[in-house]
Amino acid sequence: LTKKPKRRRNLLLTAVLLLYLFSNAFILDEVMRVWEMPQSKIENNNKVYDYAVVLGGLTTYYDKKNEQIGFNRSVDRLMQAIKLYKTGKVKKIIFTGGDGSILKEIGSEGKLLQKYINKTGIILSNDFIVENNSRNTHENAQFVAKLFISDSLKGNVIIITSAFHIRRALGCFKKEGMAVDYYVADRYSGKRKYVPDHLLLPQTDTFDEWNMLLHEMTGYVVYKILGYSE
Repeated sequence: LTKKPKRRRNLLLTAVLLLYLFSNAFILDEVMRVWEMPQSKIENNNKVYDYAVVLGGLTTYYDKKNEQIGFNRSVDRLMQAIKLYKTGKVKKIIFTGGDGSILKEIGSEGKLLQKYINKTGIILSNDFIVENNSRNTHENAQFVAKLFISDSLKGNVIIITSAFHIRRALGCFKKEGMAVDYYVADRYSGKRKYVPDHLLLPQTDTFDEWNMLLHEMTGYVVYKILGYSE
C-alpha cells in the first residue's frame, strides 16, 4: 500500500518535470540551434545562381471566392528567394509543390503560386517555373531533377527551405545526383535571450514547435532508412 502512493507521486513529479521541460522556450531554442543548419554566406561572394529551388508547404488555405491565399510562416522560403532574385543572386526561381491534403479541392499549391506571381508581377513570368506534382520532400527532389533532364535546364542550383528542413532536403537532392547549395529561411532559433520569461516561464506555443521538430527528425531518419536521402 505504501508503494502505490509513492509510485503515483513519482509519476506525477516526472510528468510535471517533462511538461515543464517541453514548455521551456530556452531549452527548445537550444535544441533547435543544434538541429537547424547555419545560414550560408552567398551574399558575401560574387557567385550568381541560375536557379533557386523553393520547396513548398507555404499555404494553409485558399479563399476561392476572393482569390486569396492564406500563407503560413514558411512563406519566408519564397520571400528569401524573391530577395535573392531582386538582388541579382539568382536568375530564375523554381517552385516545387503539388497537391497537398488541404488544397486537393482547389488544385496544387504550385498552380496557386503561379497565379499569385503572375498577378503581382513581383517576378517575371518567364523567370518563375513551377513543378506542381510533388507531394513531399522526396518527390520535390525527384521531380526537380527530372525537370533538368526533360527540359534540358542547365546551371548551378541553390535550394531554399526552412532551417529545420534543410538537412532532409539536401540529402534528397544529393540522392538524385544534384549538386546544390542551400539558403536558409524561416529560422526558429534566433539570438539567445537571457530574460526571465524566456528562461523560466512555461510557454504553450513550444508544444507545436516540438511537434514540428520531432516530426522532421523522424522524417529525416525514415528517409535515410528508405534510401530517399544521402
